[in-house]
Amino acid sequence: MSFLELAERRYSVRAYKSTPIEYDKLQKVLEAARMAPTADNRQPFQIVIIQTQGREEELLRIYNKPWFVEAPVVICACGILSESWIRQDGKNYCDVDVAIVMDHLILSATDLGLGTCWVGAFNPEEARRVLKIPDDVEPIAFTPLGYPNDQPGDIIRKPIEELIRYIL
Repeated sequence: MSFLELAERRYSVRAYKSTPIEYDKLQKVLEAARMAPTADNRQPFQIVIIQTQGREEELLRIYNKPWFVEAPVVICACGILSESWIRQDGKNYCDVDVAIVMDHLILSATDLGLGTCWVGAFNPEEARRVLKIPDDVEPIAFTPLGYPNDQPGDIIRKPIEELIRYIL
């Protein structure tokens, strides 16, 4: 499959089977995240893997949607601000780096037949409490990880002409 086909196949999964994820598939997804490029190659991120079984109630305090805890695993991508590269105007690239890490993770999962759904609308205070995230680490994004139990709907994107500007 080409990269474009993979990108087109990825969608936000909102129903998961409880089927366990094979260890080798989880390791491949995590390796793809590890290989993500980061500013100055600083890798200012930490990935927290949470098994959902038996933790549904506390995970729902982080993000209160039932499908969030259907998958066997939930992943939290965190940034370590003190370790990230800072541009000369003060722009800290931590969020950008973690976004690239998550993108590698979710595309790798899609390639392996797994589903994900990028979640940014979570409760950061509850995430810190439930996952015991230290003060110097910031939870940035979550995703369930598991086998999809739904089908993608129509994925609507703006026409390319609205998104691209050429300077020639």
